[in-house]
Amino acid sequence: MAIFYTLSLVVASLITLNGVPSLGSSFDDKIYHVVAYFCLTLVWGLFVNYSKSIRLLFIVCVAAIILGFILELLQYFVNSNRTYDTYDLIANGIGAIFGTLIASQINRSKIKLT
Repeated sequence: MAIFYTLSLVVASLITLNGVPSLGSSFDDKIYHVVAYFCLTLVWGLFVNYSKSIRLLFIVCVAAIILGFILELLQYFVNSNRTYDTYDLIANGIGAIFGTLIASQINRSKIKLT
């Protein structure tokens, strides 16, 4: 699941997306970035499982932020319809941090239940 989601995010980040539904705000794109990177770190955070190592969860968060940076750069160089945007990086980071925090809480609750 985590690998599939990551590959889907990479592809969606590099192709031209048409017909993306509007959320009715001027910052729809940033909301999509927050949600995408929230989900990315959540699925990877649950995959690595906090009980094994908090360090792995930190690595997941940092890797997601680095992936977002790399994808922003690739958008600039690979697809003329996509552009680099620093605010997208910030949105990616916010989503990654919140996804990591939620994964941490879910994994902690799993530990308490067992």
